[in-house]
Amino acid sequence: MVRIGVTTFQGDVEEHLAATREALRRLGVPGEVVTVKLPEEVEGLDALIIPGGESTVMGRLAQRTGALDAIRRRVLEGMPVLGTCAGLIFLAKRVYDRAVGETGQPLLGVLDVLVERNAYGRQRESFEVELDIPALGARGFRAVFIRAPSILEVGEGVEVLASYGNRPVAVRQEAVYGTTFHPELSGSTAFHEALVREAVRFSRR
Repeated sequence: MVRIGVTTFQGDVEEHLAATREALRRLGVPGEVVTVKLPEEVEGLDALIIPGGESTVMGRLAQRTGALDAIRRRVLEGMPVLGTCAGLIFLAKRVYDRAVGETGQPLLGVLDVLVERNAYGRQRESFEVELDIPALGARGFRAVFIRAPSILEVGEGVEVLASYGNRPVAVRQEAVYGTTFHPELSGSTAFHEALVREAVRFSRR
């Protein structure tokens, strides 16, 4: 029985809950999916999803509640995590903005990437593309980019799972996954299934 959390600071919480439940069903893995916001709710999880939203607000909320330190500690202990769009920014070690340079915003700092905020423009510049993600067995994956960040640099231990326009858009560092797009809106559970598999491995440790 695995327990997977979805943070409720901001973002597509319901969509992630639904996609994770479907991933559990498809894999035949007994488990539950719960919403989390407070540090004590992070304890006992086998994996965590951090949806999109506004990354600075998310970081400040997590910092204020004490969840930021709790999440960082659990991830460093090996707990799998998936961060999507602003969730990826929150995971990153360094974040850059064209207007202000490095932002100094609260970050978990557990994924060795440099991310640029709003790299593809504002809401009206949202777009969709089809990606092949061989590591997850996904072909023609419908990637939805909404005010998406861009990954400018990846560290030595980071695996690029998919690229678009010569830039990484999905990465993995051990059990830490990050996407610049919204997999919960894709109609595919490939990323959520990958996280469930990681949660099963983590729960058996």
